[in-house]
Amino acid sequence: MNPEKTLIIQTAFLGDMILTLPVIQQINSHLKSETDVLCIPETSELLKNNIYVNEIITYDKRNSGIKGFTDLVAKLRKKKYDLIISPHRSFRSSFISYLSNAVKTISFDTSSFGFLYDIRIRYDNSLHEIRRNLKLLEPAGIKENGIIRPEIFISPEDKRKIDSLFYEHRIKNNETFIVIAPGSVWFTKRFPEEKFVNLCNLLEKTGVKIFLTGSKNDKKISDFIVNNSGNRNIISVTGNLTILESAELINRAGLLVSNDSAPLHIANSMNTDVIALFGATVPAFGFYPYGKNDIIIETDGLSCRPCSIHGGNKCPVGTFDCMKKIKEKDIAESVIRLLS
Repeated sequence: MNPEKTLIIQTAFLGDMILTLPVIQQINSHLKSETDVLCIPETSELLKNNIYVNEIITYDKRNSGIKGFTDLVAKLRKKKYDLIISPHRSFRSSFISYLSNAVKTISFDTSSFGFLYDIRIRYDNSLHEIRRNLKLLEPAGIKENGIIRPEIFISPEDKRKIDSLFYEHRIKNNETFIVIAPGSVWFTKRFPEEKFVNLCNLLEKTGVKIFLTGSKNDKKISDFIVNNSGNRNIISVTGNLTILESAELINRAGLLVSNDSAPLHIANSMNTDVIALFGATVPAFGFYPYGKNDIIIETDGLSCRPCSIHGGNKCPVGTFDCMKKIKEKDIAESVIRLLS
């Protein structure tokens, strides 16, 4: 298989898009194929400046309706792809691949309406998501058994934005600081905001500055932490930075504290140490941090855990013990240990 034009379909959330980047990198290394990426508008900025991507095709799957779907299919047919690879396993992605008239289509055997694909690869639950996605390249003759770090391309403008942020808050270039990403799309993946307040209070004695980051949807959580913590070293930039600007901030940080969400994958790509808090989900799903110094903190021994592969909007048993039993003291001690 030697495709000249390839399309990657990944219309899931930001974390999933980050963990798909190694597939694009390997195609560039081994096939030299012109590679386009189909994604949602919310994740398209991550691909900005990416030297391996020929065209970013955005599809607003929530608001496009039937016309948007048919227009997308018409565009893909005109592109005449030799190969479509879809790490995303939704029925919509399956139909898009099938209707595109691509020469070959590949996805996982667990994909909804997976029978529409020409080639189906076994979804191996034992692998990290990056390694799992790379398995989709094996029919094209690319075999990679290790974890390949995703590459995110930061522009000079993104770096200048963080420079100006540091100037505003009088942070020296060599000063150690940490980033906390307290949000998540799913409630049961979120360490409780009041416990983040306690964590920040415990870290006050270190004198280290703490940046709170996340999307505009996380601003309410960050505001709660700022307003209820006695730590005056907290700086919230939640909702004020783009994805790439956030990546540059995390790149410069001493470490990141994050739920099981996209920021931890950004930190891994930036080679920044991670303390990851797992609640409803478990590392065994394959979305764990893999840096040599990374720390995973979770509550073991709960019969109700995991309750969902993605998390949910409320605790199904009403206790939320998976997050509530994680001790702020343990996180603070891990922060101090990594910074030392």
